[in-house]
Amino acid sequence: MSTTPTVPYRLEFSVEVPGTPEQVWQAIATARGMSAWFTPTEMEEREGGAVHFTMGPEMGSDGRVTGWDPPRRLVYEEDWAALMGRDPDTLSPLTSEFLVEARSGGTCVVHVTSSGFGIGAAWESEWWDTLGPGWMPFFDNLRLYLASFPGQEATQLEVSASHPGDAPTLWATLHDALGLGDEGATVDVRGATGTVERVGDHQTLVRLTAPVPGMLNVYAWGTGDGNATAGVRAYLFSPDAADYVRREEPAWRAWLEGLPVPA
Repeated sequence: MSTTPTVPYRLEFSVEVPGTPEQVWQAIATARGMSAWFTPTEMEEREGGAVHFTMGPEMGSDGRVTGWDPPRRLVYEEDWAALMGRDPDTLSPLTSEFLVEARSGGTCVVHVTSSGFGIGAAWESEWWDTLGPGWMPFFDNLRLYLASFPGQEATQLEVSASHPGDAPTLWATLHDALGLGDEGATVDVRGATGTVERVGDHQTLVRLTAPVPGMLNVYAWGTGDGNATAGVRAYLFSPDAADYVRREEPAWRAWLEGLPVPA
């Protein structure tokens, strides 16, 4: 096997979202905007600026802005070798490009491309196979954010717990315990009320209305080691959100850890 990164990998998709190009740009190309629908993000908003995505406790991805053409085109590179704990010499940078195309009727299409080169190792293709399913649901968040909370700053709540077993079983337990319904259903999720906006593969997106307005992702995913993770990720848009998170995060953690998952 070659140790020169010449094996190409590529992920492409497009998503239509409400808003002007300027509103969409604020959401996809600023730290405040990205943190309101993606992971907590730090970004120097210029070509050559540093980028950091927080992906969990003591987990993150560092990168650099390599293309900056507001409100049309953003490109940044990340060191996916470091993210995966691999030798950086065996991989090219992971390049992500966002192109914003205005449409009539007050919407835009965001074209997203991620690409990189590896050496053809088995773990590389496995990683790319999970990139799309892991990343694309965030663009449902982006659509809902631009529709309901454009320009607002988010306070995030994120909690997860690991259980023995597989993702489908854990998701069925989580889904039933929270009473999550079909798209359009009104739900009460542990005292938070809202509407189901999107139902995906082992995940549901809820637009919260009370006690704090925001967006709630509920999900389950397999970790590949005989375990699965159940989690909630909320983006809350209110001056009261920080107090709500301080109160609710420990309660969510205890609830997720106590899920009665079938053996």
